[in-house]
Amino acid sequence: MKIIVLLEPSGNSIKRSSLESITAARALGATSIHGFMYGGEASAAHIAGEYGLSDIAHTPATEYSSTAAATSLAQFAKSESATAIIVAANAAGKEIAPRVAVKLEAGYIPDCVGLALVNGLIQGTRPVYAGKARIAVSATTAMSVYALRPNVFTARKADSATSVNVRTFTPQLSESDTRVKVTNVIRNEGKLDVLEADIIVSGGRGLKGPENFHLVENLADKLSAAVGASRAVVDAGWRPHGEQVGQTGKTVSPNMYVACGISGAVQHLAGMSSSKVIVAINKDKEAPIFKVADYGIVGDVFDVLPVLSQKIAAVTGK
Repeated sequence: MKIIVLLEPSGNSIKRSSLESITAARALGATSIHGFMYGGEASAAHIAGEYGLSDIAHTPATEYSSTAAATSLAQFAKSESATAIIVAANAAGKEIAPRVAVKLEAGYIPDCVGLALVNGLIQGTRPVYAGKARIAVSATTAMSVYALRPNVFTARKADSATSVNVRTFTPQLSESDTRVKVTNVIRNEGKLDVLEADIIVSGGRGLKGPENFHLVENLADKLSAAVGASRAVVDAGWRPHGEQVGQTGKTVSPNMYVACGISGAVQHLAGMSSSKVIVAINKDKEAPIFKVADYGIVGDVFDVLPVLSQKIAAVTGK
């Protein structure tokens, strides 16, 4: 079994979600695991050696293009006669994975929260029915593509660091492959993405208006957390779509999810129910969010959040 792991560069390193993919691939006991990185600095790939990868193919690119990245990955996987391709189900992975599957006529299993080797086939476990149930799926095609939900698989370093061989892979790209490119990236410095965050503090309609979201932001700051929001809040224009958690937003699995003034509609639960610890703050004790919460506080967010932030600040010193 030969597995290709897509590595997403981030400055001089590799995104944690890609390191999680390496760990998941190693856990399958594959005889051969190769990394593939599109764009970024080749030197960034060396961190993968700490997680057990020894061979990485790098395709240099001055401008990022998801279509070119997909074509490059598909061509590399084909040249290596790979059995499976594993990517992180983040923004980039969700663009690339289905394109690669189509190009290779491969089975595609998205949003996996579990991977196992069963009867010689890789079996992916994924949520269905808005997170109310889970199914185990295997692809019977010669090659298969798996997208792993970030923060579900814990990235673990290998027992000993491996010397990494980074080689250049030059794909055959057509004009259509490079028709769409990212020409500029605007970053919110210091602002965590909910997909990558260990802790998320989300606000809902219980905040009553965008002017009150400073209560959520303040608590998030004390916890070094990302700020999230429900769909109702985003639809109302209170917060940007990039913060939306839920079925039509981002699906997250942080170590802790704090829901502030969120009732817990099924669409929202579908996006955060796999969080390891869920804390709910709501004045309605019958709110559905309490059914999935590990810890619940029945109270008004305007009373609870300032006190909670103060108490946490006393511990963290922030």
